Amino acid sequence: MSTHAPHPTSPSATDSAAAPLVEMRGITKIYPNGVLANHEVTFAVRAGEIHALVGENGAGKSTLMKILYGMERPSAGQIFLRGKPTTIHSPHEAITQGIGMVHQNFMLVPSFTIAENIVLGTEPSRGAFVDRRAAIAAAAQLAQQYGLSVDPEARVDVVPVGMRQRVEILKALYRGADVLILDEPTAVLTPQETHELFTAIQRLIQVGKTVIFISHKLHEVMEISDRISVMRDARLVGTLDKHEANERLLAKMMVGREVFLNIEKTPAQRGPLVLKVRNLEYATETGVEVLKGVSLSVYAGEILGIAGVEGNGQTELVEVIAGLRTPLSGVIELNGKSIAGLTPRQVRQAGVAHIPEDRLTNGVALTASIQENLIVDRYTREPFTRGGLMRPAAIARNSEALIEAYAIRAPDGSLPVGALSGGNMQKVVVARELSSQPKLLIAAQPTRGVDIGATEFMHEQLVRARNAGVAILLVSADLSEVMSLSDRLAVMHAGRIVALFPSTEGLTEEEVGLYMLGTKTMSQSEIESHW
Repeated sequence: MSTHAPHPTSPSATDSAAAPLVEMRGITKIYPNGVLANHEVTFAVRAGEIHALVGENGAGKSTLMKILYGMERPSAGQIFLRGKPTTIHSPHEAITQGIGMVHQNFMLVPSFTIAENIVLGTEPSRGAFVDRRAAIAAAAQLAQQYGLSVDPEARVDVVPVGMRQRVEILKALYRGADVLILDEPTAVLTPQETHELFTAIQRLIQVGKTVIFISHKLHEVMEISDRISVMRDARLVGTLDKHEANERLLAKMMVGREVFLNIEKTPAQRGPLVLKVRNLEYATETGVEVLKGVSLSVYAGEILGIAGVEGNGQTELVEVIAGLRTPLSGVIELNGKSIAGLTPRQVRQAGVAHIPEDRLTNGVALTASIQENLIVDRYTREPFTRGGLMRPAAIARNSEALIEAYAIRAPDGSLPVGALSGGNMQKVVVARELSSQPKLLIAAQPTRGVDIGATEFMHEQLVRARNAGVAILLVSADLSEVMSLSDRLAVMHAGRIVALFPSTEGLTEEEVGLYMLGTKTMSQSEIESHW
């Protein structure tokens, strides 16, 4: 991707003292339960700039933007728009004042066409009926005007993720947004789709729009932004021009300490074959084929990563191996013994640990204590049970040891897991899974929704387990993460393994992205040669 240069209309390239288009002064938000989300935050955005807002999960950036978009009301503080005080009580009011927001989780009607989604709620009409031709024409004209390529007549549920992202932006533009809040807009995009998005954002700036860009990907923030504001612990800790910033400084501002962003690992010392998957087939209850002849191998002491745009079979592959779904056919062997079709408990007893992508549904019991969550798969065994009776002292000792070893921020193990932050909740899951001394660890989206400090810790634990001889199958939507951690890398598209690289050395995100999009595939013989 090319480096973003200051554009002629950007205040960062012209008048650095320009009056802000949007200014939030002294914003404080205290929820009824006493949680302080924002504390006296003053945040200003200039007209015609790309202003990044970064911070760890729970830092307060999403709450601040929800206040600007009218989804939340501040407890104190004032919003100024174009120099005048204003109140924004709802998203509708925000839109009428020229503020639009594109959420990380798309808010589209899957069965509607792109044009229908863009004009939804403000449809052009002919008499008592919606004028579909006018809607299609309006969508096409808008897409051309802003360089956001879409097919107005295509149904949303059949178009790529990148196009759905563009539809969300066009929806906001159709309603007259001059200020666009983009919340983690690249979270599920390939490098090629990200590049297209950045080109479109620059085009928006050139025609007079203003963009607030929320992201955790610091290299993207450095590429696209004119200025960067950093939040930590509900406060805004600083705003920097891009030329003043770098990834390491931004990470330190976000976390409050030095953070090592590079993943350091020695070359893999690959051991014997642990997981063998051959010709795995899976279909949904409605008969939709999701896995189509998937084959892969994972060896002791290595990390096999799987890259792919979400929704291409990765979730189903992980859950079939873990026993959460039943395959139609195929081979799944752990150390030469079949585990296909076993229950999740039987799969775990065979030596498989699983960090699920949805920790709230499959990873933890929110109302149970940390102690209980850490032994949920082993409470019937020694040393936690003896003679049919639970041993509270042994359970407490186990909890204390793991809380310390995995740096879980909690006063003690009696605290309900639901009271922990997302990062600490994930540490409980990782502590339980790795302390089971697995032969195979399946790590699905292990750092999703956790902050930079916790992400750094997770990476260290995965590499440590790999160095100790654990076979690791890693699935991550974060391409930079999966490429940095993996020793070998597979790519999934449309339910198939379309590429398998024997090493990530010299491999670029752009090249992997072509396989993720399905525009390139390896021959089956080439893939098999890297099993």
